[in-house]
Amino acid sequence: MTTPYTHSPLITELKPEIEAIVAAADAAAIEYASTEPRTRASALVAVADALDDHADELVALAQEETRLAEGRLRGELNRTAVQLRLFSDVIVDGAYLDVRIDRFDEDFAIGVRPELRMTRLPVGPIINFAASNFPFAFSVAGGDTAAALAAGCPVILKAHSGHPKLSVRTGEIVTAALEDSGMPHGVFAVITGQENGTAVLKDPRIQAGSFTGSEHVGRLLADIAAARPQPIPFFGELGSTNPVFVTQAAIDTRVDDLVSGLVGAVAGSAGQLCTKPGFVFLPEGHGLEEKIREAVAASNSQLGEQRLLNPSIARGYTGRREEVISAPGVHVIVDGQARVDDDQQVWTTPTIVGVSLADLREHRDAILAEVFGPFTVLVEVPTGENPATVVNELFTGSLTATLQTADDEATEELHALVVALTQVAGRVLYGGWPTGVAVTHAMVHGGPWPATTNNSSTSVGTAAINRFLRAVTYQSLPDALLPAPVRDSNPWNIPQRISEAGESRTWGQKVNSHVYSSKG
Repeated sequence: MTTPYTHSPLITELKPEIEAIVAAADAAAIEYASTEPRTRASALVAVADALDDHADELVALAQEETRLAEGRLRGELNRTAVQLRLFSDVIVDGAYLDVRIDRFDEDFAIGVRPELRMTRLPVGPIINFAASNFPFAFSVAGGDTAAALAAGCPVILKAHSGHPKLSVRTGEIVTAALEDSGMPHGVFAVITGQENGTAVLKDPRIQAGSFTGSEHVGRLLADIAAARPQPIPFFGELGSTNPVFVTQAAIDTRVDDLVSGLVGAVAGSAGQLCTKPGFVFLPEGHGLEEKIREAVAASNSQLGEQRLLNPSIARGYTGRREEVISAPGVHVIVDGQARVDDDQQVWTTPTIVGVSLADLREHRDAILAEVFGPFTVLVEVPTGENPATVVNELFTGSLTATLQTADDEATEELHALVVALTQVAGRVLYGGWPTGVAVTHAMVHGGPWPATTNNSSTSVGTAAINRFLRAVTYQSLPDALLPAPVRDSNPWNIPQRISEAGESRTWGQKVNSHVYSSKG
């Protein structure tokens, strides 16, 4: 393919084996985008079935490379397969294409309206940078891959160095399942190496990028995508502190549940979850420290020390942990372990510290950033502080925000807090803990920067498909030249929203109908 970008300094010459992969994805793009919905959906189901069939092999590889528990990995692999099946249903349903048809209208309210037909098309080949902390659900066959394949986009997957053997084997299984389902050659491929990944991101044939990982790396990749001669969308899920606000009534009525839930959320998977609660705001003088110590001791007895995923994550954890602990006003409640073995792997138990709201405000630069690992900060909030003001002052973006209250507690102050949390988080929880992310239609796993690079997107749930589509309108084209979703014959049986001629003369009348009347 010839492009106008050949002489740009951003274009990096690809290694021959990587060039072949990108060329194959580019060649497959139009054919794959045109696949009939049930055919593409069947291919996703075939991938899910293949993952299930190879579960024992894949889980064993994942355990070897990540040291995550078998139960956790089996659950994550099942989630990955379920996600693929869910997207297959999305494809067959077709509503994600958002088809809209405006009939020709010579009596249109502001002049003759031509016939207009809108649908959403795949953007083209994408590169997905896999995560380390979810070797299945956010890796080779994970959410970004599932959403992009469902949208009709070829996927080039840059494997994470934290689980290389698992990535290669998973890629082989996914590729075989797609090819056996009749999908075009080049629809999916796995590459390795940071240099190869960034080179592919710069290539003009790539039309979008996705990433799950650190704020630092995500920003570097997002800047590369934005600096291309043809800037492309880049969807990065990055850092998150996931604040939790606890009322006195919650402590008074459900303290044991509160403490056990908090410790479980911090200790699970060695705290290496993007939704781990990083800051817990409690009433001053809450008196929970001894209960928290007891709960952490019980958790350590059950789980033992847990290995962090890789030395890079370990360095980031130990560095940030010491930075926060050393900040003025911070006191250690539970002094967790961070033991380095002969392979430079770090084994941990949870660390929990406390700080006053005043000291957090004064030393926010040292304390407020994410600590990725089994670590959380308890913040004591004086009586009279408005929690909504605290949110507005301290937080810019987070994947989640949580309210811990008494059962059915709902005050005007809590309502204002919900409004404030909605401005900074993609998911606001009441009473639960944010570490469980349901794979379903209504889930939003995103949020303002630095939670994501695009605060209108989600990386989990069926709305994730929208990242890899673009809207196109066809004006006055004959039926024979239209794509299937917008034809009157509607061969794919896609939901179509149709505006008939003459409707514009009634616009504005719904406001006076009984449905919209404030008087009922």
